[in-house]
Amino acid sequence: MVNVDYHRDLKQVQSDGQLALWLSESNQRAPFDRLEWFSMLAEHCGIAPLIAVARDGNELAVLPLTGKSGELTALSNWYSFRFRPLAAKSDTLLAALARDLRKRAHRVTLHGVPDEDGSAARLEQAFGKAGWMVSRTRCDTNHVLLIAGRGYDEYIASRPGPLRTTLKRKSGKVATAVFDRFDADAWTDYEDIYAESWKTAEGSPGFLRAFAMAEGQAGRLRLGVAHVGGEAVAAQMWTVEGGTAWIHKLAHRESAKPFSPGSVLSAALFRHVIDIDKVDLVDFGTGDDPYKRDWMEIVRPRYRLDMIRPLDPRNWPNIAKGAARRLAAAAKRG
Repeated sequence: MVNVDYHRDLKQVQSDGQLALWLSESNQRAPFDRLEWFSMLAEHCGIAPLIAVARDGNELAVLPLTGKSGELTALSNWYSFRFRPLAAKSDTLLAALARDLRKRAHRVTLHGVPDEDGSAARLEQAFGKAGWMVSRTRCDTNHVLLIAGRGYDEYIASRPGPLRTTLKRKSGKVATAVFDRFDADAWTDYEDIYAESWKTAEGSPGFLRAFAMAEGQAGRLRLGVAHVGGEAVAAQMWTVEGGTAWIHKLAHRESAKPFSPGSVLSAALFRHVIDIDKVDLVDFGTGDDPYKRDWMEIVRPRYRLDMIRPLDPRNWPNIAKGAARRLAAAAKRG
C-alpha cells in the first residue's frame, strides 16, 4: 500500500530513519540530492522546504519542494545544477505523489530538470496521468566532459588550439595550488577575488562557505587558487563525488586578466580530477557561456516543467495566455 506524507520540518526528516538514509550521501551521489543540501538552503537562503514522500514498504519516492498558497516549486536555488525526483525505479510511487499533490497545489513548477536520466519524461508522464496539464520547455544548458579513460595529457591535446597556446604561454607566469580540504586563508582569497571579478554579487555567501566547509570535511572539496607575483588572482571551487567533478564557482581579478589565471587554474584542476581523482565525468553546471565549450564536449538540455490543474479557476488566466501564445506562433508560421 502506498502512503504519501509531507515534511516542512527537516528535523522530522532526520528522525525518520528510512527517509534520512534515502537522502544520505550513501544513496544520493550528488550534493543537490541530499538532506544536507536542503538543510543549508533552509538555513542560509530562507527557503522553506516541503519534502513530499511516497513510500511502499522499503521503496521511496521523494520530491523536494517549496512554496505556499497552492503554488509549489523545486527546492533549489542558483547554486543547484539541476533538480530531479529522488525516486525508486518503479514509477508507481512518483505517480502517487503527482495524484496526492492535487490536494495541496493548483500549480507545480520545476526548473532545471534533466532528461539524460529520464527525469523530465518520468515527471511529465506521472503528472499527466494524474490529471495535470503539463508544459515542458527547454530552460537552460548543461556542459559536461566525459573522460572516457583519457589521461589529462591526452585530454588537453584535444582542446582548441587557442586554449592550448594560452596555457603554454601563461602557465609559467601563474602559480597554482589545489586544496582537498577547507582552508580559511584560501577561502578569504576566493571571496576577495570574487568581489573584484566580473561576476554579479554572490547570492548567499553564508551558504557557499557552509557548503565548502562540509565538502572539505568529507574530503570532496577541490579548492583552487592561482597567484601572480605572490598575489592571489583567481580561485575556483570544485567538488568530487560519485565519479563526477562538479565545477561550482570560478572567478579571477579583472586586473590580472592579461595573465589568463582562470584558464591556467582550470587546467590545474582538470589535471587533478582526471589524473588523481580519476573521475569519469566533469560537470560545468548550467549556462551556455562560450568559454565552457573550450573545456567541455557534450551539451545537455535542462527543462522547465509547468504542471497546472486545468479545472482550477486560479489557473485559467495562465491557460488563456498559453493558448494566445500558441495561436500567435501558429499565425507567424502561417
